Amino acid sequence: MRFLTRSFATTRRARRGQKRKRVVPAWRGRPLLLGAAAATLLTMIGGGWWAWSSALPHRLALQVGQSLVDATAAAGLQVGEVFVVGRQETTRQQLLQALNVRPGMPILALDIHEARERLLTLPWVKAASVERLLPDTVVVHISERQPQALWQSHGTFTLVDRQGQVIPHGDVGQFGGLPIVVGDDAPAHTGALIALLDTQPSLRDRVTAAIRVGGRRWNLRLDGRMEVRLPEIDPQSAWLRFAEFERNHGLLERDVVLFDLRFPDQVIVRRGAPAKETRIEVKGRDT
Repeated sequence: MRFLTRSFATTRRARRGQKRKRVVPAWRGRPLLLGAAAATLLTMIGGGWWAWSSALPHRLALQVGQSLVDATAAAGLQVGEVFVVGRQETTRQQLLQALNVRPGMPILALDIHEARERLLTLPWVKAASVERLLPDTVVVHISERQPQALWQSHGTFTLVDRQGQVIPHGDVGQFGGLPIVVGDDAPAHTGALIALLDTQPSLRDRVTAAIRVGGRRWNLRLDGRMEVRLPEIDPQSAWLRFAEFERNHGLLERDVVLFDLRFPDQVIVRRGAPAKETRIEVKGRDT
């Protein structure tokens, strides 16, 4: 069985232009077997309900159904290829195990709905679809979660996506550039935090950590040294105020270690050694 992670459409286009196989008369080879299998399936559909509703034992009915599926496999309807689109972090082994497919198995024996549900239990998979392309191909489309932050909890780091979903992943070293969020409820509020940071693109990538305070608000750490304290109410306006101060005064290039925006009518600025704190009155703003 071939397991291919690439664009299915591209693969199909690549097959165009190949020399066509010799045409086999309709009364010979696989078409005849496929026709027989189709007729068998139609018979099963037509008489299946009668078999199940009659006194036919349950085990016998299962055996009949299995025999019909086996007949389709003998006619060529069996798994030969698995095409996967969208896989980045999910491993080949995880996918095959979730799909529960093996080479040569009857393709009609694959329950695509149950396979999709199993795929959705994988840590990276956010959405999935499974379809059969007769006679021998299974096509899988998956959409993986996109990590937005690293959640630090009890000395360990775990990936978190925009929906607040924690993504179990052993080695997070390759995601070291993501901001760190701290706090028991930090994952649930990560999406809102990322949306807030995105409103100021010039500052977004300079946020190295965000600490959830009292389950109510955030303290941001910029460039690993400056702390920006946001208020519980209307943090977006406060973040905009900080962006304006940064553009006008170049705060990140100065010896500023604290910028407190928790109060609507003033800003508290603390500089490094020698420690000095300054209160700046903010006028003309609604409280």
